[in-house]
Amino acid sequence: MHFKLICAFVQDNKTHAVMEAARKKGATGATVINSARGEGLKSPKTFFGLNLETQRDVLLFLVEEHVCREILESIAKVGEFDTKPGTGIAFQIDVEDAVGVAHQVEKLREVMGEEL
Repeated sequence: MHFKLICAFVQDNKTHAVMEAARKKGATGATVINSARGEGLKSPKTFFGLNLETQRDVLLFLVEEHVCREILESIAKVGEFDTKPGTGIAFQIDVEDAVGVAHQVEKLREVMGEEL
């Protein structure tokens, strides 16, 4: 079985919706890293030296390669990445090897059956 890592940087108020969308498309879980900061094309706005930017969460999904693209597209839609600037990004990385995912493999075999 081949896995990919989806890294999504989302506004913290959209984390729950993005997680739900990913689960509906086949993600079996995620790791959430709270309160990340980032900068896009424009520098963040400040007020008396304080940043007015919204916080970001980093979501890490280890998913089977057959469902990766659907999950990625669903995350982008729910997170409004392509419709509103500065809302977040997501990308996938090939995973050469992984341990501790036996439960995920069992669940995926139930759901996907012969495709795997």
